[in-house]
Amino acid sequence: MTDTTVMPGTQAGGSPSIAQSDYWWYRARTRILETVMKPYVGTPHRLLDVGSADGPSVTWLRGTADHHVSLDVDPRGLPDGGVCGSATGLPFADGSFDVVAAFDVIEHCEPEATALAEIERVLAPGGRFLMSVPAYDWAWTSHDDHNHHHRRYTRRRAVEAVQGAGLVPLRATYGFTGTFPMFAAQRLVTRFKERDAGAVQQLPDGAVAPLPEVSPAIERLLLGATRIDERLLPALDLPFGSSVLVTALKPHR
Repeated sequence: MTDTTVMPGTQAGGSPSIAQSDYWWYRARTRILETVMKPYVGTPHRLLDVGSADGPSVTWLRGTADHHVSLDVDPRGLPDGGVCGSATGLPFADGSFDVVAAFDVIEHCEPEATALAEIERVLAPGGRFLMSVPAYDWAWTSHDDHNHHHRRYTRRRAVEAVQGAGLVPLRATYGFTGTFPMFAAQRLVTRFKERDAGAVQQLPDGAVAPLPEVSPAIERLLLGATRIDERLLPALDLPFGSSVLVTALKPHR
């Protein structure tokens, strides 16, 4: 039994990580996020992890803050003591957190501006926002439909969204550059097949979306390719990739 706090009016979203937390993409994202984001975390007193039912990729954040609060709309993946709630109505007071992380969350939120305004509201002045989102509208497939995405992003689009919430971008880069040729090929082939197949089959409410199956050999290839990102990202912002990573600051007014 857990002591997860459930907020009224929330619905389970069914993150694929609930069923397959050791999937190669989550393992790679852990390292990529840490490479890009950790220099901006500092030593916060209070940290909010929005979307933490998608937990495998945020293990590196645990222990960085005196108080780590996990929130997700889906209670199934929350740790003990986590809060079940929505990014568009965060159940916290203004200025409560020194760091807010939202990794592959904002694309699920409609309206986007409401979620980002809520994050800005609960950040203390001088606080940092850490965000990742999926890249490129042309890469949209049934995977996005099944995961209840509303949009995909370019780096420019992600930066403009953060700025629109009153936050100051500190860094914006693409990620998963090393695997991008394989990602692009897979998405374009899938789009072609789905166009011929007609309407996308919907999943039952709350169902966990399936992840693409890969053989052990392909998994090793993909994980090896992500090492390119790990080598380059400490010094460079990458010009393309299947994810967009943004860090931003809430200025002192």
